[in-house]
Amino acid sequence: MEEMEEELKCPVCGSFYREPIILPCSHSLCLSCARNILVQTPDSESPQSRRASGLSDYDYLDLDKMSLYSEADSGYGSYGGFASAPTTPCQKSPNGVRVFPPSMPAPHLPHHHSSGALLPPPPARNQCLTCPQCHRSLLLDDRGLRGFAKNRVLEGVIERYQQSKAAALRCQLCEKNPKEATVMCEQCDVFYCEPCRLRCHPPRGPLAKHRLLPPAQGRVSRRLSPRKISTCTDHELENHSMYCVQCKMPVCYQCLEEGKHSSHEVKALGAMWKLHKSQLSQALNGLSDRAKEAKEFLVQLRNMVQQIQENSVEFEACLVAQCDALIDALNRRKVQLLSRVNKEHEHKLKVVRDQISHCTVKLRQTTGLMEYCLEVIKENDPSGFLQISDALIRRVHLTEDQWGKGTLTPRMTTDFDLNLDSAPLLQSIHQLDFVQMKAPSLVPAPPILQMEECCTHNNSATLSWKQPPMSMVQAEGYILELDDGNGGQFRQEVIPNRTSGRAFSWSLGVVLHHEVFVGKETMCTVDGLHFNSTYNARVKAFNKAGVSMYSKTLVLQTSEGPYPRMSASLTSRLQINTMPSPLEFLQNSEQETCVSPVDIKKLVAVAWFAFDPGSAHSDIIFSNDNLTVTCNSYDDRVVLGKTGFSKGVHYWELTIDRYDNHPDPAFGVARVEVMKDVMLGKDDKAWAMYVDNNRSWFMHNNSHTNRTEGGITKGATVGVLLDFTRRTLTFSINEEQQGPVAFENMEGLLFPAVSLNRNVQVTLHTGMPIPRFYSSRASIAS
Repeated sequence: MEEMEEELKCPVCGSFYREPIILPCSHSLCLSCARNILVQTPDSESPQSRRASGLSDYDYLDLDKMSLYSEADSGYGSYGGFASAPTTPCQKSPNGVRVFPPSMPAPHLPHHHSSGALLPPPPARNQCLTCPQCHRSLLLDDRGLRGFAKNRVLEGVIERYQQSKAAALRCQLCEKNPKEATVMCEQCDVFYCEPCRLRCHPPRGPLAKHRLLPPAQGRVSRRLSPRKISTCTDHELENHSMYCVQCKMPVCYQCLEEGKHSSHEVKALGAMWKLHKSQLSQALNGLSDRAKEAKEFLVQLRNMVQQIQENSVEFEACLVAQCDALIDALNRRKVQLLSRVNKEHEHKLKVVRDQISHCTVKLRQTTGLMEYCLEVIKENDPSGFLQISDALIRRVHLTEDQWGKGTLTPRMTTDFDLNLDSAPLLQSIHQLDFVQMKAPSLVPAPPILQMEECCTHNNSATLSWKQPPMSMVQAEGYILELDDGNGGQFRQEVIPNRTSGRAFSWSLGVVLHHEVFVGKETMCTVDGLHFNSTYNARVKAFNKAGVSMYSKTLVLQTSEGPYPRMSASLTSRLQINTMPSPLEFLQNSEQETCVSPVDIKKLVAVAWFAFDPGSAHSDIIFSNDNLTVTCNSYDDRVVLGKTGFSKGVHYWELTIDRYDNHPDPAFGVARVEVMKDVMLGKDDKAWAMYVDNNRSWFMHNNSHTNRTEGGITKGATVGVLLDFTRRTLTFSINEEQQGPVAFENMEGLLFPAVSLNRNVQVTLHTGMPIPRFYSSRASIAS
């Protein structure tokens, strides 16, 4: 329904239509907005007089558009076709549509000739209205705006939409920023705020007999009141009874007898109403198929983004492998080649993301039009429906045609059509020689690690370093390198994601960019490391003369599986070139933690984390320091934890704070690229259990398995246990295992995940011990 909102807003004021009228061009305007953009034009310069002089309607419209936009660059314009109309400032409505305020006609003063005789008065002026959407100029007759039919179907759709949004009723008489209504007059059928009621509806005189109702009750009485019968705009006492096929509009009996429709072909109003409803429904079927194809195409484009990421990483690895076979003189060239690959990577991503953005906007507009048309079809007012049905049918066909012009074809391939031919280059490198030797004294000295400021917390590590005190050579920047935590090769640090003072923060848990950090910062925080892992870190300085030697290697130990939760000073255990064994660790910290070696089997790993607002769907609502989440949408939305796991045993719980209307929240784990706008487990990037008030199912890649009796209510607790040692995922409800082991062969970097809608609110609890049912099962298995 939200996509339909733009269909319900006036192009001039940008607000919901108030008393909308239908223009001959099939567009609608608020009655008050139409009054605001009316202009006066002499009879001699009206469109009719121009047609009499030999200009056709199309010529007139062309001239009208030309004059409207001839001064668009300067922000000023004049009404087309009216040479005598003064130039007025061009304004923009909230919807971005250009509108022109009315020019005030000069007062008609008597003209005197030099001889003293009165001159004849200036010619009479007619009223002209220019549609702000199609810029067609319309000349009003003697009835003025009363000659345009009211769009009662649009009024009905807006009323239903506002009721569904449950928005506060606003005063209908406030000119700017309408206040919340306090009463509704049943006789006047108007909502008033308190100041407007006292000013416009005082409780005295004839108004004292009017019945004032609370706004909510007034809305109900207005909805239950019988809909006004459609009357003819030419004969206000006659009801519409037939449909003129030639003019494509409802007409009354008197129009057929006396008016301009007397010789036209007419048909029964009810029959044409049903026929046009059928035509609109058939047109919507075709557009619905296009919308479905567009949704599938968006999924394809999002998958292409992931595939481009994977191909990019694979191609960069191949390129680095070739460059490593060359001598040191090729290193600068290697950086240039990597830069080219990254540019190609970014170019492909930009093209695909731009297409995703374009297709998403078009799909949202299409969905909004579909929802609006479906609401129009629900109307039971034949004449009101027929007033707008032709325009809607044309819009539906036009939108369907726009989807068919190659829109659903990817503009970019996922392959990287590049290849490194190293043979000729190797031969050239052997012929290279130094032009000038660099003086070693100009290269900066190796940095010194400041052990007192280095620490670890959970799966993050902070490192600090400084230049040697006696160093006379200034360093322009530093490079931090870190291995993979498994004793592999060092890699240069990744792109930073936040800065605070002298500290620089990095993230290793998701995508490694392998880009050099250049800067003068002397502190770096590394997030997203693996739990229960040992990392080696080193730093080097550089300037224009060259790169320094590496600092001493620092060994970092993240939160470990067999160790207990302990103070930061102990979890930040850092040693140079050595790390203690588990027994040595416990002996060294025995006095501070009161833990003896015999207790080691009872100790479990803990990790403290919250939900991640940065990667969550925009509909997710956070509170309680990002530990409590809910949603403002009726559709399922996904939110991930801020910490990912790839090793160890981890357990966390979620309590159900609110549970209304029996929804199906899902709990589990997911990769970072999981789809955020569907239920958890719908794609192959998530493993989840979704549960209602009676039973639960396991789901992965939209495959539902192991239906188990037992559901959740308000106050229930759902537990998630991720065991990388056994590579399993298990669930519990209220500390009892729910079904068998849910999933096996779990591996890779996985994040805690939840999907929910606005009927559910949950709170996350971390740092939990392993539950009894799993501990007993593990002891039996051992």
